[in-house]
Amino acid sequence: MSERLESQRLEVVVVGSVNADLVVGVERRPSAGETVLGSDLVTYPGGKGANQAVAAARLGGRVGILGRIGDDGHGELLRGSLAGAGVDLAHLTVTPGPTGVALITVDPDGDNSIIVSPGANARLLPPDVERARAMLAGASVVSFQLEIPIETVEAAARTAADAGARVVLNLSPPAPLPAGLAELCDPLVVNEHEAAFLLGHRGEPAVLAKELLGRGPRSVLVTLGADGALVADASGVTAIASPRVEAVDTTGAGDAFTAALCLRLARGDALADAALYAARVGAAAVRRPGAQSSFPGADEELPV
Repeated sequence: MSERLESQRLEVVVVGSVNADLVVGVERRPSAGETVLGSDLVTYPGGKGANQAVAAARLGGRVGILGRIGDDGHGELLRGSLAGAGVDLAHLTVTPGPTGVALITVDPDGDNSIIVSPGANARLLPPDVERARAMLAGASVVSFQLEIPIETVEAAARTAADAGARVVLNLSPPAPLPAGLAELCDPLVVNEHEAAFLLGHRGEPAVLAKELLGRGPRSVLVTLGADGALVADASGVTAIASPRVEAVDTTGAGDAFTAALCLRLARGDALADAALYAARVGAAAVRRPGAQSSFPGADEELPV
């Protein structure tokens, strides 16, 4: 287990899921009732929370995680991956039962479909937040996703915001937000589908970004895949370009993006500058298979 030095303030704390990714390559994803043959099954360490923690740590960040794993082989795999990246594991708790699992199919274009079985992630509850209060309060940025119970997200976000940490929420998978949670987000990170879910309609990304900003977040970031992202705040909407690369596997690319964003925000970058760096990290991640296995290191040359 990695141990945090009390003299060092954590730059990023991730509150989120820790999953084993079970990945199969397919020529095409099956329709309802259809069976298709796939490649050999490969198991990778994953989960949106663990992915973000590992990605930020590999980029040189001082990172901690609040999460739960099961007492099974998948849990051992995930603990090893997090520890190997240098993530603080003081609040990674072992729960009797299975670790969370994501079942992932990847087509030849690198696009994926994912089904998540939460496992131990469903047992990450507000009492865990209370036990991790000091870690949350000491972070510069606290990052969240929605693969854990929403009441846990809300409790941890309020704890972090009350202590002066910057709250970054990636609305994935999409779900309704409790009253007042959006107002803590700086930024709220969504893709086009998640934006449409929150607003109840589709539209031009720039219009969606402005409308979401009007719902209360301090800032909004709409990711657009290979087309980059849009940043919306009080100064307006800014387009962020993404480098053009050949995609092998998009699994984890959004997590790499958010991790890089959080790390640069923790280090004082303006939101647009942090997003530009994050787009380069996200583009680097799609060039290799898997989630955590695809994340670039601090010394790796990023695409431009």
